[in-house]
Amino acid sequence: MAEEIKIQRFDEGVAQLEAIVKKLESGDLPLEDALQAFESGIGLVRVLSERLTAAEAQVELLTRGTDGSMRLQPMPREEDEE
Repeated sequence: MAEEIKIQRFDEGVAQLEAIVKKLESGDLPLEDALQAFESGIGLVRVLSERLTAAEAQVELLTRGTDGSMRLQPMPREEDEE
């Protein structure tokens, strides 16, 4: 079963993903290791995509006020939604 992926910062996740891609592109990994690296990469892509979507929503909230002016409204945290 896949392990849960946790990253602190978006740029750290991107760096991890780049490292995985380099390993896979090298062609030096045994099949089992390549599959595991690929699975980890897919998990990172999903986590990073979710973070990017949340950031885009926050930017939209910042730039759209009901009166047309800019305002910041905090995004609900994932912990609040559960």
